[in-house]
Amino acid sequence: MLIARHPVHKDAFSEVYREHHGWLFHWLWRKLGCRSGAADLTQDTFVRVLSADTAADLREPRAYLSRVASNLLANHWRHVALEREYLAALAAQPELLAPSPEEQATMMDTLRRLDDMLRGLSDKARQVFLLSQLEGMPYAAIASQMSISERMVKKYMAQAMFQCALMADAP
Repeated sequence: MLIARHPVHKDAFSEVYREHHGWLFHWLWRKLGCRSGAADLTQDTFVRVLSADTAADLREPRAYLSRVASNLLANHWRHVALEREYLAALAAQPELLAPSPEEQATMMDTLRRLDDMLRGLSDKARQVFLLSQLEGMPYAAIASQMSISERMVKKYMAQAMFQCALMADAP
């Protein structure tokens, strides 16, 4: 469990939590239509606030909480859409080729982590990575298409590969 570094910050966090938890839960419940999902995102929101150690500095706690929760909600919907697309692709597969439920869960987790990794890259690094890995384009062709040097293509690929390595090492 995360604990605020300073007693004043811990007290401020406790006060924000006590005063706004119910409101945030209901706000998220209306957006999601799911009590358990709202409870999860409410807790995730407060974990972010606690780990950022910002509770003592909040002038407009509900505005801040709704912004953090909105970002988490956007990630949630993006992951739901990704999962829906994956499941549709699986449904189109002949039954003999369909992966087991365990393999499906592993692939879904990998897709979510890859999506998060790609969103963490700059636009150019993401585009270079996708052109190389999905389109199979050589570096020279990517450089020409994007009007950048081949050296920059290599730099962007190194950034993307570093992020992939971090993703592979993460639990």
